[in-house]
Amino acid sequence: MNLRLGTVAVLVGFVGIQASFAGELSHSAALDTILKEDVKRHVDILADDSFEGREAGSRGGRAAGNYLQELFSKYGLKPAGDGGTYFQLFHGGSRNILGILPGEKGADTGDLIVVGAHYDHVGYGSRSNSFGPFGYVHNGADDNASGTAALLEVVQALTEMKAKPKRSILFVLWDGEEKGLLGSKYWVEHPTVKWDRVRLYINLDMVGRLRPQGVEVYGTRTLPGLRQNISRANMASDLKLDFRWEMTDNSDHYTFYSRSIPTLMFHTGLHGEYHRPQDDAHLINHEGVQAVARLTAEVVWAEANRDTFPAFRTRSRLESESERKRFEVARAVNRSRLGIRWNSEQQKPGEGLLISAVTPGGPANQGGVQAGDRLIEFAGIPFTSVENFLAQVQAAPVNTVLKVEREGEEEPLPLEVTLNLNPAPVGISWTNDPAEPGSIMLTNVTTGSVAELAGLRPLDRVYEVSGQPVESSDHFKQLVTQFQDPTTLLVDREGHMLQIELPLEAIRPLLSTSETADETAVQP
Repeated sequence: MNLRLGTVAVLVGFVGIQASFAGELSHSAALDTILKEDVKRHVDILADDSFEGREAGSRGGRAAGNYLQELFSKYGLKPAGDGGTYFQLFHGGSRNILGILPGEKGADTGDLIVVGAHYDHVGYGSRSNSFGPFGYVHNGADDNASGTAALLEVVQALTEMKAKPKRSILFVLWDGEEKGLLGSKYWVEHPTVKWDRVRLYINLDMVGRLRPQGVEVYGTRTLPGLRQNISRANMASDLKLDFRWEMTDNSDHYTFYSRSIPTLMFHTGLHGEYHRPQDDAHLINHEGVQAVARLTAEVVWAEANRDTFPAFRTRSRLESESERKRFEVARAVNRSRLGIRWNSEQQKPGEGLLISAVTPGGPANQGGVQAGDRLIEFAGIPFTSVENFLAQVQAAPVNTVLKVEREGEEEPLPLEVTLNLNPAPVGISWTNDPAEPGSIMLTNVTTGSVAELAGLRPLDRVYEVSGQPVESSDHFKQLVTQFQDPTTLLVDREGHMLQIELPLEAIRPLLSTSETADETAVQP
C-alpha cells in the first residue's frame, strides 16, 4: 500500500509448485485448492531478504518479477503483456506482470474483469517511503506479499475449474505502486488489451493481518448491487466485512476509480509494522489470507459470470464515511402501546403476569387496569410468557380486550382497552439504499416485537423473504406481511449471511385482525 510522506545475491528456487492446470475441477473443488500452506510458501519467498525489499526497478524487484512470471506461466494464464510476454516494461526497469484467463468468447473479445495486486515494496527504506529505521531490508510481507499470494491462489483456483468464465479475467501484478501507483497508471495509459472492455477492477492490498474487526471492503458503492454480491459470495468464508464508503488514492484501485471504472478493494488494515523493516513473514495470518483469497475467488467468478454490468455509479464520488455514519444509524421509535410495568422477580410460571404499575392516562389505565392485577389473557390469547406477550401487544388491533384476575373478584375481569399506535405485527422500519437495489436496510427493530424475538437488528440488510428476492421497498412490505409459515429472511449483517425465521406462532391468532400495520419504510 502506497505511503504518502512529505549487495545481496538474489537466489530463489521455485519450490513446492504443484498444480494440474487442466481445468478439471468442479467449482468447490477448485476453491479447495486455496490453502494456507501455499499462501505461506508464497509469502515466505517474496518476503525473503534475498529480494531486498522488492523495490521497483531494483535487482530484487526484478527477481521477484521473474518468480511471479514463472507462476503465471505454470498456472496456464495466457500472456497479456507486451510482445506476447507476461511483462509490461515501464520507466526504465519496472515491470507489470499480466496474464489472462480466457472467457467463453476467447481472450481477445468481450467484457473483461481485472484483478490486481502490487508486488513491489520499498527496498531498504527512505524518508520518503518508510517510518524507519532506514537502511534495512523492508520485506513487506503484508505490504504486499500477502495480496500477491492471495492473487496467486485465486489464479490457481480459477484456472483449475472445469467451466470457463463468461467474461475473460485479466490478472495483473503491479510494479511501482509504492512510488505513486506508477504501474497501474502506466497500464491505463498504455493498456495491453482494449480499454473499453474493462468492466470492473478488483484489488488486493495488505490482506495478511486478518483480525476480529474483519476485512475492510472499499468500492461497493461504485457498482449497484455489489455489496449484496460480495455478501452472498462470503457465505462459505463467513468473514466479517466492513463496507467502507470513502475512496482514497492509497492503492491501485484508485487508478481505475478515477477513470470511472467500478472498483473493489479488500484490505485487513494498517498496523505498527507498516512501512517498517519489521513487516516480516512470521507475522502473517495465513488462514486469514486463505479466507480472503477464497472470498476473492468467489467474487471474481460471480462478477465474471453476471448477466449484465450496470454503469459506474457516479454518486459514489460524493459519498464519504461521514455520510455513511449519517445513513447507517438506528432510528429509535417509541412504541409503548399499553402502558403497564411488572417486576420480573415477582413472576411465577403459569400464574399470569403480575402488574406492578400502570402508566397514568395510558391505555391500560383508561381501560381500568390496576396495579396488583394479574393479566391472564391478552387479545384472546392466554398468557404464556413475557416474550410472547410483548410480541402480542405490538401485533394486536387498536381496540382489544384483556382479562385480569383481581383480588376480591371471583371471576377474571374482561377489560376493553384502546391501544396507542397502529399494530406492527413484525415490528420493523426500514429504508432503501440507492447503491443497493434489491434490498432494504432495517432502521428500527421494536423492543419486544417478533422481529426482536427472531434476532433481527437495526442496520441488518434483507435480500430475500421466504426465498423471494426483494425488488423494492413496497415489494418487501408485501412479502413480509403475507405472514407465510414459515417466513424466513435472508439477512446481511456485516457481510455474514443469516437465515432468520420470524416466530409468528406467538402472534398467529392476531394476524387476521392486523389490517393496518406500522411496518413502514422511511426516507433514506
